[in-house]
Amino acid sequence: MANLYLTEQNSVLRKSGDRLIVQKDDEILLEVQCHKINAVLIFGNVQFTTQAVHELFEHGIEMAILTRTGKLIGQITSPATKNITLRLQQFRKYWDNTFRLALSREIVSGKIKNCLQVIRHFSYNHPDISFEAENISLKTRLNDVKSAAQIEQLFGLEGSAANAYFDAFGKMLLSEFSFPGRKKHPSTDPVNALLSLTYTMIFNEISSLLDGLGFDPYLGYYHSIDYGRASLASDLMEEFRAPIGDRLTLNLINNRVFGQGDFYSNPNDSSVYLKRESLKRYFVEYEGMLNHGFVHPGTKENTTFRKCFRLQAERLASSIQNDSPYIPFELEI
Repeated sequence: MANLYLTEQNSVLRKSGDRLIVQKDDEILLEVQCHKINAVLIFGNVQFTTQAVHELFEHGIEMAILTRTGKLIGQITSPATKNITLRLQQFRKYWDNTFRLALSREIVSGKIKNCLQVIRHFSYNHPDISFEAENISLKTRLNDVKSAAQIEQLFGLEGSAANAYFDAFGKMLLSEFSFPGRKKHPSTDPVNALLSLTYTMIFNEISSLLDGLGFDPYLGYYHSIDYGRASLASDLMEEFRAPIGDRLTLNLINNRVFGQGDFYSNPNDSSVYLKRESLKRYFVEYEGMLNHGFVHPGTKENTTFRKCFRLQAERLASSIQNDSPYIPFELEI
């Protein structure tokens, strides 16, 4: 199963039997069976029929509506999978400060370990580039996480670790692109544009998964509650930033999948985005990353990153319901 990305402006998503059809004017652009779809993501001015939404609901498929540049506007989901028992337990655990701190430590530890793994893997093929200072800083922050007594401390350690890691990330870029450090709102260069887009894709996917499994995606434990933000999705995605978002960006840049001509700058705020045709190629690369098979470092079973999203959500549910320790995903290369 894979996500369906609809980017053709002024096209229409409709249904015919058990199939979804994407049509523009009198031309059918795509025809696909619902059982092959994991989720539908609509970018910009793409219309859809009520009948198509009914078909999505019957198959438990969620629809996300985004701007042309990838900013999430909203999601449409069926209520059939809502698990009120899990939600009640999720809310009870929010008031358990010991649980929140323990879970938050694991989230930050998992993130830093995966950052170290990305650097380690790159170093194998590029021994001439030194990451000694960055590795020392990351390992020091990782050790400090164990003794953190408050979530606010963890945010400070995570921020310090991120600064060191993105210093290393800049050294890993082997092409025409420069990297001025992590720039988010807005992303003003192609590298940050790819990072932000991929993080958004991961966030949207995890948020939809959490909602479908019965969680309230807006009640997080590490990230604070904020109006309109799926804080629990923010929690769960942290351990996947480096393994997916950063590695995919490095692959796309270093293998010259994208060049400067694939991006454009918004004159209003200098934000940088992929051009429409380049965005279509990006989705192919993103899907390839998420569906590439590998052996899970913990379970030793064949898996994909998309399956790992679900596994981590299930681990979180078990931690909430059974008081079992949460084990973050750790990259093994």
